[in-house]
Amino acid sequence: MILTTTNSIEGKEVANYLGIIVGTTYTSNHGTKGMSFKDMFNSKKYYANYETGLDEAKEEAFEKLKVQAEEKQANAIIGISIDIEMMSTTGVTMISVVGTAVRVQ
Repeated sequence: MILTTTNSIEGKEVANYLGIIVGTTYTSNHGTKGMSFKDMFNSKKYYANYETGLDEAKEEAFEKLKVQAEEKQANAIIGISIDIEMMSTTGVTMISVVGTAVRVQ
């Protein structure tokens, strides 16, 4: 599966546009998951853990995107964009990955 943020793939021709697809995931414990109480107050460890949690959630969103593309029998996804939103009232982070499923030759 070819994934790209651009609207074309060099050396390939888009044969069919199969539709817009979205992979979304939510995460809430990415900052403190698996940390000791003492480490929660170590900003370096906290932010490293936070980054790891966001990366895992982003990968989950990409996997959902790929599954949707495969269901449409696509062999590539073009125009990918990523949106990360923190819902301030709940502390939940939403990650959405959007792209266009296509068949390329």
